[in-house]
Amino acid sequence: MPGMGSTSSEYADEVVTHITRLNGHRSVLVTAAMKDDVNIMKVQEEYLPVLDEFTKELPENIKMVKTFDQANMVSQRLGHLGFDFGLAIILVVVTLLPLGFRASLIVMISIPLSLALGLIALNLLGFSLNQLSIVGLVVALGLLVDDSIVVVENIERWLREGHTRAEAVLKGTKQIGAAVIGCTATMIIAFLPLAFLPDVAGEFIRSLPMAIITSVLASMVVALTLVPFLGSKMLKTHTHSGGNFFLKNLQKFLTFCYKDIMPWALKWPKVTIGISIVLSFFAFFLFTQTGFKLFPTSEKPMFLINVKMPLQANILESDRVTKIVEEELKNHPEIVYYTSNVGKGNPQIYYNVHQQDVKPDFAQIFVQLDDEADPIAKGKLIEKLRTKFKEFPYAKIEVKDFEQGTALEANVVVRIFGEDPSVLRNLSFEVENILRQNRGTVYINNELNVYKSDVKININKDKARTLGVLTSDVDKVIRMAIAGLTVGDYIDNRGDARNVVITLPRNKFSSLDVLNNLYVNNIQGLPVLVSQIAEVSFETSPTAINHFNKSRFAKVTSLTKKGVLANDILKEVIPKLDKLKMPPGYYYKLAGEVESEGDTLGGNFLSIILLSNFLFVAVLLLQFKTFKGIIIVLSIIPLGILGGVISLLLVGDPMSLVAIIGFIGLSGIQVKNSLLVVDFTNQLRAEGYALDEAINIASETRFLPVVLTSITAICGLIPLAMNPNPQIAPLAIVLIGGLVSSTILSRIITPVLYKLIPPKIETNI
Repeated sequence: MPGMGSTSSEYADEVVTHITRLNGHRSVLVTAAMKDDVNIMKVQEEYLPVLDEFTKELPENIKMVKTFDQANMVSQRLGHLGFDFGLAIILVVVTLLPLGFRASLIVMISIPLSLALGLIALNLLGFSLNQLSIVGLVVALGLLVDDSIVVVENIERWLREGHTRAEAVLKGTKQIGAAVIGCTATMIIAFLPLAFLPDVAGEFIRSLPMAIITSVLASMVVALTLVPFLGSKMLKTHTHSGGNFFLKNLQKFLTFCYKDIMPWALKWPKVTIGISIVLSFFAFFLFTQTGFKLFPTSEKPMFLINVKMPLQANILESDRVTKIVEEELKNHPEIVYYTSNVGKGNPQIYYNVHQQDVKPDFAQIFVQLDDEADPIAKGKLIEKLRTKFKEFPYAKIEVKDFEQGTALEANVVVRIFGEDPSVLRNLSFEVENILRQNRGTVYINNELNVYKSDVKININKDKARTLGVLTSDVDKVIRMAIAGLTVGDYIDNRGDARNVVITLPRNKFSSLDVLNNLYVNNIQGLPVLVSQIAEVSFETSPTAINHFNKSRFAKVTSLTKKGVLANDILKEVIPKLDKLKMPPGYYYKLAGEVESEGDTLGGNFLSIILLSNFLFVAVLLLQFKTFKGIIIVLSIIPLGILGGVISLLLVGDPMSLVAIIGFIGLSGIQVKNSLLVVDFTNQLRAEGYALDEAINIASETRFLPVVLTSITAICGLIPLAMNPNPQIAPLAIVLIGGLVSSTILSRIITPVLYKLIPPKIETNI
């Protein structure tokens, strides 16, 4: 249409909305996500050859760099866990030496068989072999040998007493069988609540308890079937009753350690129990000193830098500041890659951090360190960069590490609810001031701190009606002048779909000048000057309008400094928030980590915990048929908690979801050890032994397998405790500390409490 205007398909007229660079060089990012239920390692095997072939076809001035590959991280992590698993097996085998070669061989045979049966059951339940299921298997490794050790040791004890091999196998297995079943049931019930954790936390952690449950259940089946069979074929009668060299010396050591304290404890049982009660209260007191953080910070060698410019700044200014940050990153040799995204967030590379939409006043830099970088070194680098950019002019630069667990907008989030935007804004300023006064907060953001400027076009509807102009036509003309109107599309010669947009002649960016001399046709088709019926004005408006359950709210967020927990900050902040004078109908709620903790550990999880406790008591009641026996068995739990809490304090880890899993599992292990002693004491009393004699014999006899199973469990957990992953190590640290304290103290507390409240037993004679 000659004379009507001009057409253009050139990119020169397009507005730049996104700039990407890799290590300071212009680049284009190509990303791919993986479908569900697909093996990432097999996918990597398929796409790597394709990339290699494509690289060969590239021109010399273009280079393809694969900066991030999740498959490599998965492979590396599984490799570390595989090494931990192998080391754990070696340590467990070493601890079997006191059993003797033949007995140790039987237990060693039971290990792979139990693991294989556990993996088959795990697969049938729909769980794949991943990071957490492998952790569960490593933890189970120290536990699944318990049943086999207890059965084999009991058979060996009967053999040392002079019985034939057949008698020892039958009587030894029968004597210990019910206790093994009860121990396994309590262990499974202890881990059961973790398999029913709700929401994202449940999906994240579920494979770990299921791996433990299936493996321990398989170990019980193996211990009561295959182990006695192998014992009948491989074990031999002993010419001496003391066992081998290792067993003799271990027994002598244990006897020496308790030879003075046990007579005193049995002589003064009430004093002994009083001391244990004091230790229990001390354990719960230490709980309050550990702090709490549901999910730890990620240990992966990468982090993000967010560049936040003044509101409505253009992308060129954002790019200028981003280049300044890049210059600083060049000075740190430990940084391998830094990928800059100006005007948009980095593509999603972490499961709970989503990509920021197009925004000209925002930039994000994805920083990657060497694959073997130490988490401590990463933390120091983050603190160094935070200090460097703390007082950066005209921009806010946030250096943020990745957080594990559910997606969080910040560690501390305060939401203020109410209807009047101006009142909400004033209250948000007060909340912001409270957070700024706290020494543990950093990167405090208040969405209502700065309002944006909007252009408002007021149409005089009376004038428009008089002149015969429709308001909808005015709207179309103004949109065409500012942004353009899409009237269709077409396919270009390369096969790409392109929109056909009608707009007024302008530069890359529109200005208010486009509204001058702008005409709109009335219903008669006559042009009417837009300025006759409309006027342009400016107004301020909030950058975001938030609603929760239809209620308007404003939010103030804050991250925490290194070594500071969100819960510690809230202890100081909440009293100040409660003192705020809010108008009627206005109130605040906490979100962030506090909300995540409530969602994860509240509601259904508490119901499952209560149900598990009921099942726990029910199993023990079936085992002992008296509440006194249950009290004796459960009395050891606080003493194990003491060791677990002390271990956390020594290494400086806070209480977390993983540590809670450790304490839940610890309760099952402790009950298992105590149950063996109580059950054998009941058996001896039923056979006619006096109370004191039965206590002494049972404590001496059963303490040896308890020590052996505890040592094997501890040795199996040592590689996990040394793992740098904060999502794994606290679990092993809690279990090791708890096993040490409960094993040492149960030798004293269980016999003493049994003497104070002996269960009623019917004799068999």
